[in-house]
Amino acid sequence: MYKSGTEFLKRFFKVSTIYKYGFNWSPMYRRTTAKLIEVSDDLHFVKIRIKLNWKNRNYAGTIFGGSMLSATDPIYMIQLIQILGNDYVVWDKAVEARYRKPAKSTIYGEFNFSKAEIADLKNRVAQENEVDLLKTMHLVDEEQNIIATFNKTLYIAKKSFYKEKLKNRKNTNISA
Repeated sequence: MYKSGTEFLKRFFKVSTIYKYGFNWSPMYRRTTAKLIEVSDDLHFVKIRIKLNWKNRNYAGTIFGGSMLSATDPIYMIQLIQILGNDYVVWDKAVEARYRKPAKSTIYGEFNFSKAEIADLKNRVAQENEVDLLKTMHLVDEEQNIIATFNKTLYIAKKSFYKEKLKNRKNTNISA
């Protein structure tokens, strides 16, 4: 549904506009209490904001760790899907969360990919068929104090390789 909707909307809007408002209007993302506040035209940069409010306040009166994690969770994967295009498969594989300080006010996070990083990723996938990519991002307060750090592992493969891998896995399970 989201993919076909995005393809239709590309006729009228920039991909970055669809990305930003698609997230901000999506019921799943709205529940995280975060908001995308900046998206570059090439989708290589995304900035989010999480305000402390009654929906995400924990027992101690700070932003609930689950709200922070869920607000950061889908960004890198969908960013890469859009940047790399339809010839690639991208999945979230793992995340390590480190909460460093209580979030007592509005916090921000940035998600970055350089053009060189994307070119290197494409080259690695061309050579290895599938790769795991580790990305680290921080949530910071207005004074740039690190509140939380997330180490995200993403799986990236050529779509043709991934389909063959699934087909082989299915055939192996049937014959076992």
